[in-house]
Amino acid sequence: MQIIYGTNNAAKIEFMKKVLLGLDIDILSFKDINFSGHIEENGIDPMENAKIKAIGYHKKIKRPVFSCDSGLFIKGLNEQEQPGVHVRRIDNQELTDEQMIEYYSSIAKRMGGRAFAQYRNAICLVVNEEKVYEYDSREIWSQEFMIADKPHKTRISGFPLDSISVNIQTGRYYLDESDDKRYQQEIIYAKGFRLFFERVLKDL
Repeated sequence: MQIIYGTNNAAKIEFMKKVLLGLDIDILSFKDINFSGHIEENGIDPMENAKIKAIGYHKKIKRPVFSCDSGLFIKGLNEQEQPGVHVRRIDNQELTDEQMIEYYSSIAKRMGGRAFAQYRNAICLVVNEEKVYEYDSREIWSQEFMIADKPHKTRISGFPLDSISVNIQTGRYYLDESDDKRYQQEIIYAKGFRLFFERVLKDL
């Protein structure tokens, strides 16, 4: 079964291909079908954004397509302060990478030097108008991690929060972890995505 991943992020596409290896699913990109387009995301949570994108792309492409979205949630913040799906947009301002590092590290400082956070993911697959599958269980959420008040010296363009993200189990910045260790973290929620697609295949 061919399914289009509704994203322009090549890294995400390659990751999902690895996650679904061995299943009767062929993940295609927009490039594979010569499609170019963008769906405006204006949902209030990850599930709503995933649905907006998947349904929107399906209407344009007329083929099975799925989209994912995520939101950042920090323990101790009230509902109004939670970044959620607006990780980069604070007070109606689009933050630069450095501004994001400064903003979130200041939250950790306010909380005594560290803040506990988690990415909550959601996925929506549209096979056709009658077959729409949604999933946002804890199985596909990231592990809880710490946001530090002191940034790592390394910067990765487009991924600013990597510079202040710390593995709770090891107490090390993820940027200092081995590739194998980081892969192990990804595998935890990758299993949830694989289970989602296995259930879909059984239902079709």
